[in-house]
Amino acid sequence: MSSAMIGVIGGSGLYAMPDLKNPEEVRLTTPFGDPSDAFIIGELEGRRVAFLPRHGRGHRLNPSEVPARANIYAFKLLGVRALISVSAVGSLREDYAPGHAVIPDQIFDRTKGIRPATFFEGGVVAHVAFDRPFCPHLSNILLHAAQAAGAVVHQGGTLVVMEGPQFSTKAESEENRRRGHSLIGMTALPEAKLAREAEIAYATLAMVTDYDVWHPEHDAVTADQVIKVLSANVALSQQIVRLAVAQIDENFTSPAHDALRHAIITHPDYIPAAVKERLAPIAGRYWS
Repeated sequence: MSSAMIGVIGGSGLYAMPDLKNPEEVRLTTPFGDPSDAFIIGELEGRRVAFLPRHGRGHRLNPSEVPARANIYAFKLLGVRALISVSAVGSLREDYAPGHAVIPDQIFDRTKGIRPATFFEGGVVAHVAFDRPFCPHLSNILLHAAQAAGAVVHQGGTLVVMEGPQFSTKAESEENRRRGHSLIGMTALPEAKLAREAEIAYATLAMVTDYDVWHPEHDAVTADQVIKVLSANVALSQQIVRLAVAQIDENFTSPAHDALRHAIITHPDYIPAAVKERLAPIAGRYWS
């Protein structure tokens, strides 16, 4: 099976990079269903990189439908150790303007609990640490890559994740601002939680497309507005990803790579054999 050390998940345009060499399309299936689409795997800056369109090619899956467990499991099957998420977000701060890039360092969950958010169920329990939801090492690489690419980039801030697919009400937007959140999006969860359970370093390159609905001098966000800003930023996002990939080599390490070491609390003797088999790529080294 093909392999890659670095993964990139985001919009469909990301994998259409002119510098990607020897691309191949790889379809995988997992015990948690099929991923969002086929992976595009190739060489970028001398690294093997696996790209996955989060919503499927043609943007067929709404945020609640994205098969996050299958996506992360498949990245793990491919050998990915560093996963870059590229996401469109709304800004809740005046200084984080449309067209800017942000490397957030916190997440606040306002999803509705309808998205499966763990691999550990059906006879096995794990509680991973999630106080720092984004890998600081990978986030730092993204920050420097964005700076080198000439982006207006901000470091830090809380990304609040809402269920969608509808945009915020004005009351919700004002409440999120009152809480001190910086950005709002619909896809970082449960993706970030599952990546941590899979011991994959995960960080987000957030591309600001709008001011949500709070800004008195800007119209309410629309899908058309988001698409226009994203389209304008495709080349910039590709350049940031390329520069980040160049900084990730076989010596890359992250605290996430040992996230399960003290997290699985179920004694191996009590874990059903079928569960052990299902989770072998995720946690097999801890009960083998």
